[in-house]
Amino acid sequence: MAQLDRITIDPEICLGQPTIRGMRITVSVILKQVAAGMSAKEIVEAYPELEKEDINQALRYAAWLSSEKAKPLPIKGAAGA
Repeated sequence: MAQLDRITIDPEICLGQPTIRGMRITVSVILKQVAAGMSAKEIVEAYPELEKEDINQALRYAAWLSSEKAKPLPIKGAAGA
């Protein structure tokens, strides 16, 4: 995995959600902006405390998470559960 030194997880900040450099800007906020069609430049303009590399690392972090294997949770009431 590429270095993600700007992604921080602290249980005392944003309930432990991944944030950018310990600020109260979560990776999910950035991802929602990208999904809404905003460019990295527009996101940095909206959040001046961010840098373009913060956006890049948020996207790399999300890509890394989505590549992890997920184990399905048992469905309540299903046979064998």
